[in-house]
Amino acid sequence: MSKIIFTIAILFTVHLGLQAQVFQGMAVYESKTSTAEFKERMAGNKDIPPERLKMIEERMKSMFEKTFILNFDKTASIYKEEEKLDAPTQQGQGGGMRMMSSMTGAGGTFYKDIKTKSYTVDKEFMGKEFLVKDSLPNLKWKMEGETRVIGGYNCFKATAIRPVSKTDFRNFAPKKEETATAKPADATKKTNFMDQIEVPKEVVVTAWYTPEIPVNQGPEGYWGLPGLILEVNDGKTVILCSKIVLNPKEKAVIKAATKGKVVTQKEFDEIMIKKMEEFRSMNQGRGGNGGQQIRIGG
Repeated sequence: MSKIIFTIAILFTVHLGLQAQVFQGMAVYESKTSTAEFKERMAGNKDIPPERLKMIEERMKSMFEKTFILNFDKTASIYKEEEKLDAPTQQGQGGGMRMMSSMTGAGGTFYKDIKTKSYTVDKEFMGKEFLVKDSLPNLKWKMEGETRVIGGYNCFKATAIRPVSKTDFRNFAPKKEETATAKPADATKKTNFMDQIEVPKEVVVTAWYTPEIPVNQGPEGYWGLPGLILEVNDGKTVILCSKIVLNPKEKAVIKAATKGKVVTQKEFDEIMIKKMEEFRSMNQGRGGNGGQQIRIGG
């Protein structure tokens, strides 16, 4: 009898081990970024025709309101923007729009490996393919005492402070007009793109995670909490989980992308900033008004 019980115990342990190996989940996130400051600035620009203003606002909405899918297991995840049927209509957008889209988390597959504490994301930027490989950000989470329910899951609050990337357009703000009159010598001087906008050095991140799904995963580059992160308030952006499926019938392939020129995050950021300057200079050379306002339209 004892041998039978021992055998059953062994089989049960093996079964649990197999279940742990094949465990997988899928979470849908809705990402929205506030664009109130840009809309206010554009509304005050009398040089923009109403029809042009409406088109710009529609494009901004498509850039700053997105849906992402997170497929995860115990140690890794992939985070990718949901493909939409109307995506081909965006092919005619200008270089400025494509650039801004790359700076709002769009495009590519964000792969996180918790074991190695690293990430890989493939990016297409200005017609070139890159493979960004780097270490996951080590956010020092502070556990707060607040709780709430999201999608039927009990969640706990955690906060952290993280530096802001100079290539993440979501936290940019148009720089306020200076009251001082520019000197004649300065009137024709070309200004740096980054001089036209305000970029905070750091932002306070508020996250809500649920221990009921015990994985150290979350949207984008967020991780490191004792449970799946269901909501992130990151400066002007809110990322909220709207759907969770545990152990879906169709398993996703959770692997890092391999195509593209391998660069670090710092190297990729430097490339983007350089291209932003080139794009702005090109517009100025064509007689554009890139030096007056941050170009939102294509």
